Amino acid sequence: MIKRPFFSLGKPKLEYQAIEEQGGGVRDISLPGQVSLLVKGIDFGDIRLTSGVPVKTGQRIGLTDDPAGYVVSTVTGTISGISEYTGYMNESYVCITIDVGGEDELDEQALSDLKEPTFEAARDYLSVLPGKSDFSSFLALEPPVNTVVITCMDEDLLVLTRQQAVMSDVEGLVEGIEYLKQVCRIGRVVVMASSALAPMVSKAGVEVLEVSSTFPSALPGVIAKEVLGSDYAVGKSFEQMGIGFISAEAVIALSRIFGKGELSLDKLVTVIGKDNVPQLVKVRMGTLVKDVLSAVGINASQGDRLVFGGPMTGEAIYSEDMPICADTDALMVQDQSQVELSVDAQCLNCGECVRACPVKIPVNMLIRVLSSGLYEDAVDYDLHSCIECGLCNYVCVARIPVFHQIMLGKHEFARIDNLEGSNG
Repeated sequence: MIKRPFFSLGKPKLEYQAIEEQGGGVRDISLPGQVSLLVKGIDFGDIRLTSGVPVKTGQRIGLTDDPAGYVVSTVTGTISGISEYTGYMNESYVCITIDVGGEDELDEQALSDLKEPTFEAARDYLSVLPGKSDFSSFLALEPPVNTVVITCMDEDLLVLTRQQAVMSDVEGLVEGIEYLKQVCRIGRVVVMASSALAPMVSKAGVEVLEVSSTFPSALPGVIAKEVLGSDYAVGKSFEQMGIGFISAEAVIALSRIFGKGELSLDKLVTVIGKDNVPQLVKVRMGTLVKDVLSAVGINASQGDRLVFGGPMTGEAIYSEDMPICADTDALMVQDQSQVELSVDAQCLNCGECVRACPVKIPVNMLIRVLSSGLYEDAVDYDLHSCIECGLCNYVCVARIPVFHQIMLGKHEFARIDNLEGSNG
């Protein structure tokens, strides 16, 4: 467990783990008995798919009458369930469950489409790009992004996924960058890498910037400020500022689709056990968390915490039946004895959160406004300046869930703003 300080005189010095410190290689996890695929942006009432339908690996499964409503199967088997799922911050999904029928049988249409891959055909399969949850929307942005940042550095502590992807296929990264420039019509490509990886990726012939080894240097908010400079605008999304983020793993997968006509259906994941020792696994997307934990010998008991992501910015999940998705870089298990429960306490006004905040938000004032439900007023206290690093939670001696209240505040403000916009 990462120990927190009591009182300090400055920012915590938290160091990212370097890939050179991990010597265990990557463990391949065999196909599970069942996978679940989460699909966003589709109304459950529009679903026309039924259970009992056989599918093949790589097959585009039509879900609605709209040709754009589909999901790509990551396995060969039979559809056994279709249900609604509500995710983080009340986000709605359709969950497609597939009983795996054995070894992969590649879909004939996918093989035909990718035999001599064109961008038009390959785009139909980018929804399963490991490392990017929804690349198709990335392509459809209007106006399109003009700066793409390729992140070779993992965002959270103890996570090694992106670094491993680069170490294992530098040539694929270089090729993928060329395809990325053609597909996305971008003018500027920036690669963010650690000092150890920067010389390796410099052969791509694009701008390479080194990321500091100190957290939270690899978070998108920090990187965007460095890349955009004076063009960085608080309160706007990265896409609105003309900048898009994509992981090195996704770029390498692009090179396989466009260069080799191959679908990348396996996801690299850093599994962080109760001893805080990370291990790297390769797992088929859609595999359930319980199958991953069973394969690596981790027993999650009642009261333990499961987290998608790392210890600082990860999101807790409530069930071992959650699937590994395209953007699942890490899975962390905390023993119940390690879990520090948040409490309903008043701010002590000690100032630790203000000192730790890398963007100088008056967190002690912001949390008071948010705890009162004054989400619109919170904007005046730099709500949108938050880069979501979690350092405020890390140093809070009162154990107030500061980070979570800020995330809720952003969500509620966006909801209120959307309602006012639709009514106006």
